[in-house]
Amino acid sequence: MKGTAYGVGVGPGDPEMMTLKAIRLIRENEVIAVPGKKAEESAAYQIALKAVPELSKKELVPVYMPMILDRESIRAEHQKGADLLKKYLDQGRNVVYLTLGDPTIYCTFSYLQHILEAEGYPVELISGVTSFCAVAARLGVPLAEWNEPLHILPAVHKTEERLCGSGNYVLMKSASHMREVKELLKESGRSVYAVSDCGMETEQIYRSAEEIPDDASYFSLIIAK
Repeated sequence: MKGTAYGVGVGPGDPEMMTLKAIRLIRENEVIAVPGKKAEESAAYQIALKAVPELSKKELVPVYMPMILDRESIRAEHQKGADLLKKYLDQGRNVVYLTLGDPTIYCTFSYLQHILEAEGYPVELISGVTSFCAVAARLGVPLAEWNEPLHILPAVHKTEERLCGSGNYVLMKSASHMREVKELLKESGRSVYAVSDCGMETEQIYRSAEEIPDDASYFSLIIAK
């Protein structure tokens, strides 16, 4: 019998936002995979550790998948990560892969999931609180009301999108080009809110595009209404 790979969302930063199911799976399984070169330095690990202190005594498996633009090279890295998990799955051991937020939203585990499923391994996804829902709640701002559309855009600076459609926007993965993104936001005429490091000790809240620093944290999320 092959083990099951679980993609487990740990939420955006506050350990109290972890689900009971996520905590149970961490406690019940011994092999915990974490994105990054060193498991203990991963944000997902640090969040989960505060909710499940016994995590430090588990068998930690760091899965490093570098940011590479070349598609062939990145596919090779994904295969390498999947092969690492398969070593445990082939022993009949489950693997719990911890990921920030939710495993269905721009998650590196998705790439491993596709490979594992194609090769006949069972995979389950365990939802976590998404970053944009946590940010909206922290700000006290509804993401969508009545019949408003909600658009979720990654790296908006790479597209021709100018935030001119109807409804509200969530901007993710924009921190490295924040100056460009702020100009797009100003052009849109929308109300802008942002939170960096939501739920973490370093959390910062901004209520206009002008307030957001050009060197905002990697974990910065913007809501434009």
